[in-house]
Amino acid sequence: MSIQVAFERLFNNQMSQEEAREFLIGLYEQGESAQEIAIAASVMRDHSVKLPLSSELQAKAIDIVGTGGDKSGSFNISSTVSLLLASLGCVVAKHGNRSITSNSGSADLFEALGINLNLSVADQITMLEETGFCFIFAMNHHPAMRHIMPIRKSIPHRTIFNILGPLTNPAGAKKYLLGVFDPAFIGRMAEALVTLDTQRAFVVSSHDGMDEISLAAPTSFAYIESGRILEGEINPQALGFKHAPKEAILGGDAIANAKITQAIFAGEELGAKRDIVLLNSAFALFVEGRVRDLQEGIAMATSALESGRATTHLQRMREVSNRF
Repeated sequence: MSIQVAFERLFNNQMSQEEAREFLIGLYEQGESAQEIAIAASVMRDHSVKLPLSSELQAKAIDIVGTGGDKSGSFNISSTVSLLLASLGCVVAKHGNRSITSNSGSADLFEALGINLNLSVADQITMLEETGFCFIFAMNHHPAMRHIMPIRKSIPHRTIFNILGPLTNPAGAKKYLLGVFDPAFIGRMAEALVTLDTQRAFVVSSHDGMDEISLAAPTSFAYIESGRILEGEINPQALGFKHAPKEAILGGDAIANAKITQAIFAGEELGAKRDIVLLNSAFALFVEGRVRDLQEGIAMATSALESGRATTHLQRMREVSNRF
């Protein structure tokens, strides 16, 4: 049986629980290849409830997302970066879920910030058009996961689904800043993104175990553009940021993390938490094509905070989402 057929059977609920368990465990034990990851992501996309964006909007859309699973205890960095980019005129189709391995998932944070997540597909698209941001709540867009989740939970270790989420954006985003919890997956995820016709992306994993670009250690990356992959290492100090231990970016529950995001936007948080948002925002802005280099990205993100633009736009996103 081909991998394509196996995943079609899995998503169509045509496998017994035992057969599905054996299939997922087998993939894990042999180590999922880039091709297998791409095929699984493609099948999962096909079975999702899609956001039918116009070709123009889809070409602009970026997702800033991580696999999770790094157990770093950090605040919601990717989600904060997503809101900041939207304030700068980017089109951010943020795919995410509630907390699984952390105290606060992206859905939990956005709810705590007062953003309404209970939107129809049409309303999500309207919000994206009006504010440059929408949240694509994974649990509402991947119905097949309802029968797959119990199988995942019966397996005592991770499965391919721990890395698939970021690759299965129902809006078909063509640009990514994508974090993975293990550097061993950087190359495979990058190759899978190329197979999935991604325009531009950074796949990152820090040497201190974060699925973000870290201030505490170098971060390995793969950069994708026009089907080509370039690998390298990010040194945050070379970009002008002070070294900061992981403890400096710790968060808490959704309410605590929402306060951190708001404090960064309001100019009340000027330490490592602000710096890690600026650092990751610069790479996201480069992928999005808004800036020519990383220093320009840092300056643009800094301006959004210092001008009050990020705070003002957060209020607009809150108001538009609650209009529906």
